[in-house]
Order: sequence, then C-alpha cells, then structure tokens
Amino acid sequence: MRVLNLMRVAVLALLCAGTSAASATDTLHIGSKRFAESYILGEMLRQVAQPHAQVEHLQGLGNTAIVLAALQAGRIDVYPEYVGTIDLEILKHAQPSSMAQIRKELAAMGLGVAVPLGFNNTYALAVRGAADAPRKLSELAGRDLKFGLSHEFIGRGDGWQGLARRYGLKQRPEGLDHGIAYEALKRKQVDVIDVYSTEARIGQYGLRVLQDDRAYFPRYDAVLLYRLDAARRFPAAWKAIGQLEGRISERDMIAMNAAAEIGGHSFERVARDWLAAHPLPGGGTAVAPSTASSSVMATAARAGLLAKIFDQNLWRLTRQHLTLVLVAVALACALGVPLGVLAATVPRLQQPVLALTGILQTIPSLALLALLIPMLGTIGTAPALVALVVYALLPIVRNTCTGVLQVPPGLKLAAKALGLRPMQSLIHIELPLALPVILAGVKTAAVLSVGTATIAAFIGAGGYGERITIGLALNDNDMLLAGAIPAVTLALLTQALFELLERMVINRQRLSVKSP
Repeated sequence: MRVLNLMRVAVLALLCAGTSAASATDTLHIGSKRFAESYILGEMLRQVAQPHAQVEHLQGLGNTAIVLAALQAGRIDVYPEYVGTIDLEILKHAQPSSMAQIRKELAAMGLGVAVPLGFNNTYALAVRGAADAPRKLSELAGRDLKFGLSHEFIGRGDGWQGLARRYGLKQRPEGLDHGIAYEALKRKQVDVIDVYSTEARIGQYGLRVLQDDRAYFPRYDAVLLYRLDAARRFPAAWKAIGQLEGRISERDMIAMNAAAEIGGHSFERVARDWLAAHPLPGGGTAVAPSTASSSVMATAARAGLLAKIFDQNLWRLTRQHLTLVLVAVALACALGVPLGVLAATVPRLQQPVLALTGILQTIPSLALLALLIPMLGTIGTAPALVALVVYALLPIVRNTCTGVLQVPPGLKLAAKALGLRPMQSLIHIELPLALPVILAGVKTAAVLSVGTATIAAFIGAGGYGERITIGLALNDNDMLLAGAIPAVTLALLTQALFELLERMVINRQRLSVKSP
C-alpha cells in the first residue's frame, strides 16, 4: 500500500489538472461497455444530448465492474445497463427484486435507473445449429461438451455458477473473450458459448439459442444507469434523452448490431441512421459529428489491414501510447532505482522490497484498474499510469539491486579511503558502475510497458488498445492486428534503442578504464 500511495502522490498534479479542466467546462460524460450494442447505445445518447449540452462519449470502458466504478467515481454520468445486471450483479440480490427496491438501494449510492429503452437483451447459451444439437439448456447435463464462456459470465452472480446449479451442469467452462467466441464455436474449438439475445452474429453464424426451460435468466431490459445529480446538472439534455424511452424494439437493436458487426458501419453512423428513421417527439435532432476515435476507426471496418494501420488516427494513438510508456517508465525509475538501492544497501530490506514488487507484478491488470478507479476518483490516464508503473517496478528494482551489489568491494573500500561519504560513493562510484545492469532493467520495463499500455484503452486512456477493443467488439481480426502490429513495432524499436544506449554506456566505461 505504501508503494501505491507514493504513486498516487506522483500523479497528483495530473489529477489536479484533470479536475480543473472538468470543472472549467461542465460536460455530460456518457460511458459504454466493451461490446457493440453498448457502443451504439452510448453513441445514441451522445447524439440526442449533443444539441443541449457539451457531451463526451467514453467508449469501450470494459466490463461492469470498471464502468460502475467510473460512474461511482463521477468520471461518467450515465451509461446503458440492463435491469438483470443491476439487480443481481451490482446490487447482489439472490433473486430478482422489484424496481422500487432497486431504485431505493441505488439512491443510497447516489445512483438512479431510468429510461427503459424498450427491449430485453437476455443472456443465453448457444450451440452450432446442427440437426442433432441440443435445443434446451436441460439437455446439456451429462453431455461431453466444451464450454467457452466469457470471463464476466463465469464470474457474475447471475452467470455460470447459478446456471450450473439450476441445470446440474458438471462441465468446467474455459474463459474466452466474447469477441472471439463465435469464431471459436465455428471452428469447433468449443461447443457452447454465452450470447446476448440481440446479437446479430447469432443468425450470421447459424447458431441455435438454447431454451431456458427452467427459467433461470431474469429479464435484462435495457435502461440507463446514471448519477442522480446528472439529471439536475443537465436538465435539457436529460429531457431529450428521456424521449428514447420505450422506442427501441428488439428487432431494431438486432438490426443496429448487424449494421455494426456485419455491415461494418461506424457506431456513430448506426446511431445516426436509427435516429433519422425514428424522429423523437420533440422534433429533429441536430447531430454533431463525434470526436470519439473508435467511431472513426469502426468506419473502416471492412478496409484492408494497411489502411487500418495507417489511418488518420495512427499518429494520435502513437502519441498517446508513447506518452503513457515514457511517463510510466520515468515514474517507475524515480521509484524503482531508490528502492533497488535501498534493497542493496540495507540487507534486511532486500527480500521484503523484492517480494513486494514481485507481488504487485502478479495483480491482474483489469482487477488493478478496477481498484484504482475509485481510489483515484477518475478513469483515463491517471489510473492507467499507476497500473503501468506497478508493472514496470520489478525489473528496475531487481536490476538496480543486482547492479549495486555487483560493484567490487575493493572499489567501495578505496572510495572510503579517499574520504568519500557513503552517498558520494554511491553517486560517483557504485551507480555509474551499476548503470549497464540498471539500464537492462529499464529496457525490460519499457518493452513490457509498450505491450501492457494497450490496457489503457479499457478505461479511456487511448493508445493502440483502442483499435484492439474495437476489433474485439466487432470480431474484426484486421482491426486487432492494426492495434497489435504498431505495438509490436514500437516494442522492437524501444528494445533496439535501449540496446544502443547500453553499448554506448559500456564503451564509455571501457574508455574511462583505459584512460590514465
């Protein structure tokens, strides 16, 4: 916890700057989860509210835990959610409860639920549509089938555990990202996946949705989960958003999902087309172009790989990614080098320091982000930087400690004999000699940070991960590669740069030894 507190102080200035910017321009922040339907609904809210307030859509923020944490922290004001998820997953009710009870408990959290959109998007399990495939969930019991379920569904209170108990399912599911589950099912790598009932890919892949013959799943009516103060702060925008109530049918939502996932249209365009075809009671809505990068990238969903890599967002994403890596590695060095020196010079602290940094390295990235959002009170750059610093610490601390310990004792004695104080000896003798080993640790941390920084997109911090999240949402392998290839290229360039720097340092040390 002390290390996390130090990192929290390190990003305090960044947080203050972000808070000042937010207070200077009061903006309605709309969030969405990391699947196509949530992107579309979030974009629809943005377009409806845009004429009445300054609006920002923070797209693809991750799973329920992360989006809820962002809502509670005040970083977003509203996002599309589902009644069953609120009831059983957020409020942790064992059985479905009334809307009055849900509203009462949410109000105690400063939250509210409103604007039922008009469709039910329930969870379901699906199999390939073969003639001999099961038709009901009860028919899965005792069959040798491989389940590939999303990680969130496996862990949800209304997900796999309760379903397995209700139907007596003894199979052990494997965790599988929802974005690639359909292809895995098609290739017969798994036999059963979890789906949302409004997904267009169910029909595209010819799947059979299994009947919930024991009525396990509750209704998942689409609603808006929001901060109670949002309706007061943005009355005109909230009134406009309220006109969406009951207007989106299940057929409409399936068609919109198909337009994005199969037709390759941007989320912005899908929402705009639906609003144009279904004018709101208040009259026409002047829809402003979106500044959200993922909508722009999704526009080219069927373009070639090279076009996706070198699109108009490449420089912006590269700048964001580089900034995250450079700042995170700099902060990690500022913390890690002193910790490594401390571990090397105070023997009793060596194992505790190395053990602590090793433990921090093992924290799952999304779990760490979910913890950091309420701790720091924001999403975006600040928690992403803290997470990257945590993961960069271990190689820097370990190599600094190793490098200092490898300095010959004779040189330390000689420095003492010359009258150098311990700090002078450390600065002028030990650290320069340990520099090649320290640089090797910094190189490892930097290369790892380039890859790890892709998680920043899950909390709205940008970088190459934006393309990866869009690719997962649309099952678009080219878009995934358009995010992965630049990240790999940047990692290779980073490694080459540090190796050149290491050789320069080593050559300089050799010249220093040879000079009289």
